[in-house]
Amino acid sequence: MRAVTISEPGSPDVLGWSEVPDPVCGPGEVVVDVAATAVNRADLMQRQGFYPPPKGASEILGLECSGVISEVGEGVVGWSVGDEVCALLSGGGYAERVAVPAGQLLPRPSGVELATAAALPEVVCTVWSNVFLLAGLSRGDSFLVHGGSSGIGTMAIQLAARAGARVFTTAGTPAKLDVCRELGADVTINYRDEDFVERVRAETDGRGVDVVLDNMGAKYLDRNIDALAVGGRLVIIGMQGGAKAELNIGKLLSKRGAVHATALRSRPATGPGGKAEIIEAVRRDVWPDVERGTIRPIVDRRLPMSRAAEAHRAVEASEHVGKVLLLPGN
Repeated sequence: MRAVTISEPGSPDVLGWSEVPDPVCGPGEVVVDVAATAVNRADLMQRQGFYPPPKGASEILGLECSGVISEVGEGVVGWSVGDEVCALLSGGGYAERVAVPAGQLLPRPSGVELATAAALPEVVCTVWSNVFLLAGLSRGDSFLVHGGSSGIGTMAIQLAARAGARVFTTAGTPAKLDVCRELGADVTINYRDEDFVERVRAETDGRGVDVVLDNMGAKYLDRNIDALAVGGRLVIIGMQGGAKAELNIGKLLSKRGAVHATALRSRPATGPGGKAEIIEAVRRDVWPDVERGTIRPIVDRRLPMSRAAEAHRAVEASEHVGKVLLLPGN
């Protein structure tokens, strides 16, 4: 089969489209013939040499995919050859075929075209596990997500609005903020023109927000705590703004706040807090609204995998809104 390969850590130019060995279908796994995968920030970090895959995972990029099951391994029940699925991966999505633990499969939602379904697994599982299962966002809460026009952001806005939260978001252009409002954001903040902490305080009469979902890391740590309400929860899922920062514990104590830092890729396939547990919750609590069209994937563009470098450049430059998909082929 063919897959996107990395000649050496570096710029998008190190990505190639090459022949590689076929995946092996182990016990408890299926092989999926890939219809599409999606570009995530973690892929960019892995390409640069900063985010190696977990032990035993494929070295090939790609944390989600959609496609058709072509092989079913020993012990797998509930799935058959020919089933249309999407999947959460630890790696391997930028390829024509990928082996997936059966517990990380979701059925293609009715009403969502097969390739488009590749835009769903990573963002839905990330948002649901962090904002709802961990931070406990509920009706009447206020919620801030940074980068509202990103794949994570567009899904977080929709799910938080569905839950009855008041949704705040940041983005960098008026056009992106327009998309965020269309998806359900109540308060949109252009981070280039105004300070999000001041705006949050103004909009909440000084109270702050109950939950912050942050992809910036170090750069926003202190200001995110400033934006929290008493009892607020900050969930950090990325390091786009750096990995190290000073935490003002006194400020956090005064707010009786919590800071969580989590990663989805490194979770075990099964067991408490594992990927299969998150997939099960998503299938039960989110998938029905995806099938009804209440929650929808936002796709910016589709490119062949042979042009993965172009896709990475677009994501690095934040030119996109929602997800950038890669489809097998030249």
